[in-house]
Amino acid sequence: MFTCNYRLWVIPLIFLSSHLVVAAPMGFEGSVMTMGDFNQNWREAGFNYAITSRDALGLTHLEFRSDDHKDKREVDTLNYTRLLSRWNLTDAQSNLWLFMGIGEIRGSVDNQSFDSKFIASPGFQFDYETTRIYFAATHKLYRASNLNHDTTSIRAGFSFYEADYDKTQPWFILETKYTNQISDKIEVIPMLRLINKNIFVEGGVNNSGQPRLNLMYTF
Repeated sequence: MFTCNYRLWVIPLIFLSSHLVVAAPMGFEGSVMTMGDFNQNWREAGFNYAITSRDALGLTHLEFRSDDHKDKREVDTLNYTRLLSRWNLTDAQSNLWLFMGIGEIRGSVDNQSFDSKFIASPGFQFDYETTRIYFAATHKLYRASNLNHDTTSIRAGFSFYEADYDKTQPWFILETKYTNQISDKIEVIPMLRLINKNIFVEGGVNNSGQPRLNLMYTF
């Protein structure tokens, strides 16, 4: 069950503008952003299309499971992303994003499968960054009948040096992440982030010794 046909998804985004790296959940108007987030217990792939400079529509396939592998979930959603507000500061930018997803969840509890259910997945993200510092707080709800898998993520980091748009810029990112009703642990992941033009790659190992890989690409 815990498999994903990744050929259905275009892998690897990052949107860069005016020498300021914007780790946004959507790209510029008319662009397609693709993304993937993979480790042993969490696998997510999706894309969205920016219909305006502030609005995007997309699809996401998500699979996650408990540490003991007894509880498993598969989620498919149609998603809407909205840039609610943007603050352009001197050599910095911050954003407030709104997410809304609706779709279907399937899976098992204690290795017993349950029927598919309707799921709603609203959420928000606040981020702040310069060419040297990054911070983001994200909270997404995954709600279905008798299921609550709300997920909270806090990310912060710094770049090792500034780089031109056509050069690779390395960053150190530390993320903490928690998913309700699926694990008692707070996941902590130190990662190396590499950004070059419209390509974004992160890799690291979490506090359970599991490798983590994030990919984003826009075109």
